[in-house]
Amino acid sequence: MSRRRPKQILLVTGMSGAGKSTALRTLEDLGWETVDNLPLLLLHRLLDTPPGEGADGDDDRPLALGIGTQTRGFDAESIVQRVKKLGEQEGHQVGTLFLECAGAELERRYSETRRRHPLAQDRPASDGIARERELLMPLRRWSNRLIDTTNLASNELQQQIRASFSGEGLGRTVLTITSFGFARGLPRDADLVFDMRFLRNPHWVEALRPGTGQDAEVSDYIADDPAYAAAMAQIEALLLLLLPRYQAEGKAYVTAAFGCTGGRHRSVHVAERMARRLREEGFSPTVTHRDLQTAPQDSLEGAPVTISGGGV
Repeated sequence: MSRRRPKQILLVTGMSGAGKSTALRTLEDLGWETVDNLPLLLLHRLLDTPPGEGADGDDDRPLALGIGTQTRGFDAESIVQRVKKLGEQEGHQVGTLFLECAGAELERRYSETRRRHPLAQDRPASDGIARERELLMPLRRWSNRLIDTTNLASNELQQQIRASFSGEGLGRTVLTITSFGFARGLPRDADLVFDMRFLRNPHWVEALRPGTGQDAEVSDYIADDPAYAAAMAQIEALLLLLLPRYQAEGKAYVTAAFGCTGGRHRSVHVAERMARRLREEGFSPTVTHRDLQTAPQDSLEGAPVTISGGGV
């Protein structure tokens, strides 16, 4: 049987409970051929097998392979070498999507579903999570796309998968603009991080505190900061300089993250503004707001600071 022509192959891997099944289902909905937990020893047999009768002879569909520690014969270093060979020696376009998630959130998910961790059948889930993270480290280092699902609902992960791997998204740099709160940690998948805490904080204005950076009153307050216009112009110029160069270098994914203290006001507004500006320049960013739905907390924001000129 003759070898099929080169095709796009995506390894979907990551922590158990981080959303691999959701990612594979979403890719299947997008028209990808998906196979979960296929032993890599059988991969060439799969690539050599012609499409079934229901596939209308379409052998050009991209292929997504679910790989995890439960896959028979799993060895991360060996998988990396096999996948490199697929690209370097056989001409396939190969990428790896790694789904990350914080340990505490994984423990919560296992507790809610009352499932046992596959690597800790008779021990606490935390033991299996730690062991799995160690086993997967070579794949995590080698992956060219990482999605942290710690704060993502299932539908939000689906949206990110669609934005990254729809037919329109293949072959170009996938741009994500996200907001976050420094008080809850940096986004793990951020390539560029901009700290917006120099702007005056709407949290300390009682009428604005319940709102978000998507509200007109909050946006007007932020934009009225004396440093706002010059800073936005500089950040816009930097992004417009860097993004085409990332594209030219073949970088598949770029995430620009804008942070403030709580992740509800300044960072949200600036992320929305930057996304609009980049769309005007021909980019198609996906916008996410990691901490938008969290409740405002004085303890996270610190003490209000009076800035010369009357702002807070």
